[in-house]
Amino acid sequence: MQEALIQRLRSAVGHEHVTARPDDLRNYAYDGSIDRAAPEAVVFPADAAQVAAVVRACEELRCPYVARGAGTGLSGGAIAEFGGVLISTARMRRILDIDAANRTALVEPGVVNAHISAAVATLGLRFVPDPSSQSACTIGGNVAENAGGLHCLAYGVTSNHVLGCEIVTPQGEIVWLGGRENETAGYDLLGVFIGSEGTLGIATKIAVKLTPQPETTRTLLAVFDSVDDASKAVSDIIAAGIIPAALEMMDRLSTQAIEAYVHAGFPTDAGAILIADVDGLQESVGETAAAIGDVCRRDGAREVRLAKDEAERERIWRGRKSAFGAMGRFSPSYYVQDGVIPRTKLPEVLAEVEAIGRRYGLLIANVFHAGDGNIHPLIAFDEKVPAQVDAAIAAGADILRACVARGGSISGEHGIGIEKRDCMNVQYAPSDLALMAKLKAVFNPGGLCNPAKMFPTSRRCGESARTLQRADLPEGIAPAAGPAF
Repeated sequence: MQEALIQRLRSAVGHEHVTARPDDLRNYAYDGSIDRAAPEAVVFPADAAQVAAVVRACEELRCPYVARGAGTGLSGGAIAEFGGVLISTARMRRILDIDAANRTALVEPGVVNAHISAAVATLGLRFVPDPSSQSACTIGGNVAENAGGLHCLAYGVTSNHVLGCEIVTPQGEIVWLGGRENETAGYDLLGVFIGSEGTLGIATKIAVKLTPQPETTRTLLAVFDSVDDASKAVSDIIAAGIIPAALEMMDRLSTQAIEAYVHAGFPTDAGAILIADVDGLQESVGETAAAIGDVCRRDGAREVRLAKDEAERERIWRGRKSAFGAMGRFSPSYYVQDGVIPRTKLPEVLAEVEAIGRRYGLLIANVFHAGDGNIHPLIAFDEKVPAQVDAAIAAGADILRACVARGGSISGEHGIGIEKRDCMNVQYAPSDLALMAKLKAVFNPGGLCNPAKMFPTSRRCGESARTLQRADLPEGIAPAAGPAF
């Protein structure tokens, strides 16, 4: 990396907040995805002004850069694929203001998701979006990916709970999109920015909505002998006009792994289990929970269990949130997909997922947000065996094709990043992608801000992206010369 750039970075954030040591860089070479690439330097700015100074230096010296929060992302969005500078938000972790009367908070991007709810709990408020990684993931990353979570069925995803963002543009300017009010005039640039995966700028402050805590919450666990019966129950619950706060499903393989890992009390012989959360007023919650239980029994549930206390509720949800980590019981590595399908297609698609696993000789467990059709097949493999890596990537692409073929999408909440960019052609026509590229060029004309994420390269959907091809690089950007893996 150019010495002139290193000196600019140190001037911007302080000598001690820049590192180019190979051992340090390796710690930033991965996120929760399958891809790996190390940056050439990591900087730790403390505020928007420092972020802007770093961005201006990178733009002037034609160096690619990418922002990174906790690194829990699952699509490679925070990986510095072309080396360059990684801008960590680890020092920007303050909750700047809480306005209980107007139910808003102003936070920095490095604030951990769960910390917002913890900070406002005594005020009877909470921050609703709750990805499974909420105890570690940060708000900046949630905004970048428009993260969902277990309770997005009733409450919506991150974009439904963000009022405004202060961002640093690729020109190094500090501007606000939206504000702290529910409505702002003009074009909805905030809507464009949320979910843009760090390709349009870097969020430095985020105004979020706070929601009153419900009077009570009840959790049900319904046990089915087959995925088909559980899927029918999901459709019938929604068709009956019941919208639970959360409605999750897991198949036998995933419940077996979870039970061995955290002892959540899940039956390991069930074909599938449903977990439903119902919240609101005491009187209505009891009626709604009973109605969900009735639907499940009519559709073949052999058991419907209502959590008897908060401890049991926590144990059930801890089990669900531990699903990804529990896959270590089956294999050294896993590859998680993130397709979306209509609820009525669940049995059909899950049967095809099973067939895909057999075709590639891979074990696939299924955990998903059943209420909104967002599936998370967990593909078990050993990343030390190159043939298994290629098989896992190809199997994941086949799953995405199956989702799109049935009227679904290639991503519900994990984003496109590196992982799914070459599958964008499966869902979008060339004219659609060209329009998106024009929009990106308005914000990011130099292509240096999180380069080459989201948009297709020269590869086909399902081909490994682990080895960079020069044809994949934006003009004027060279491959990284960082630590090898």
